[in-house]
Amino acid sequence: MAVRIVRLGTPRARNEGLRIGTVRRPPRGVPKTKFASDDWYDVWFPNLAPSLETMKLGLTAETPAQWQAFTRKYRAEMAAPEHAHAIALLAALSQHSNFSVGCYCEDESRCHRSILRELLAAQGATFA
Repeated sequence: MAVRIVRLGTPRARNEGLRIGTVRRPPRGVPKTKFASDDWYDVWFPNLAPSLETMKLGLTAETPAQWQAFTRKYRAEMAAPEHAHAIALLAALSQHSNFSVGCYCEDESRCHRSILRELLAAQGATFA
């Protein structure tokens, strides 16, 4: 049993399980009825997405210092109790079932999902 960190909209891996979209907004131009069948996500969970202000920092980050500012701000947001509890829950679930969490960004190293991976790992998540 394990969690996978994925790019939403990409083909699902075998035994991937439930796909959770940790994004601020649903995919543009895709009907709700197609979210799961088109490999976007099964459940939308914006609780683990960066706030709008923080997301803008990440999208416009061009230098390592700007990316670090985004990282610090996102980590601070995820330290709030409601977010920290959700991360702990997902880490615990990864011990018992297969599922994935993801975002739309092409490059995981420049996406909040890379930080989410670290946060889940710190809580003892098992990864595929």
